[in-house]
Amino acid sequence: MSITMIGLDTAKSVFQVHAVDEAGKVAARRKLRRSELIPFFEKQEARTVVMEACGVAHHWARVLTGLGHDVKLIAPEAVRPFVKKGKKNDAADAAAICEAAVRPDMKFVPAKSLEQQGILALHSVRSLLVKQQTMLANAMRGLTAEFGLTVPKGMGRLDELMGLVDATEAFPPRARQAIREGSYWVPGWWRVRHATRPAIRAPSRALPRRRALCTNWKKPR
Repeated sequence: MSITMIGLDTAKSVFQVHAVDEAGKVAARRKLRRSELIPFFEKQEARTVVMEACGVAHHWARVLTGLGHDVKLIAPEAVRPFVKKGKKNDAADAAAICEAAVRPDMKFVPAKSLEQQGILALHSVRSLLVKQQTMLANAMRGLTAEFGLTVPKGMGRLDELMGLVDATEAFPPRARQAIREGSYWVPGWWRVRHATRPAIRAPSRALPRRRALCTNWKKPR
């Protein structure tokens, strides 16, 4: 039985392989540990390998492409309708990937390069830092408001807020200590956020379309 397509459900430790032949019939089902994945595909002839598009899938797409396979990625929402009801597991997911891949109107996701994933990592970290910084600042404002101390909006106003906390003699010492310890984290997050800006902006500015848009843009009258 000749295998023409392999659906691969990725994971951290155990991977599920679902292989089909030209007629779409199941040719093989197998679980592979992480250490077994590359040796398995090294033994296979060049075939079409399909995976759901996720961060991990882009890594394996580059690895398997390097082994000579034709790797295609499908958006998870496009695979979901083909998962059989009541059978949400790795084997069912791998089978659904193969089922979705043969649809004539299926659109595939291009695999990201190392550089592209590096830029996304920067965006993810910066987004997390912005979220955590905002949460902490809002918590500090909420706590001080309980004692009647408020300042206008803006991260730059937190120093002013801490000044009010220190200057208010009636402010409870334990509350002052808790807010003071929280304020120590804000400058560090702010520095890291701004340190990532050049690394994020530089690659996008190098893109031809981005340069054209920046060059040809005119302020509307």
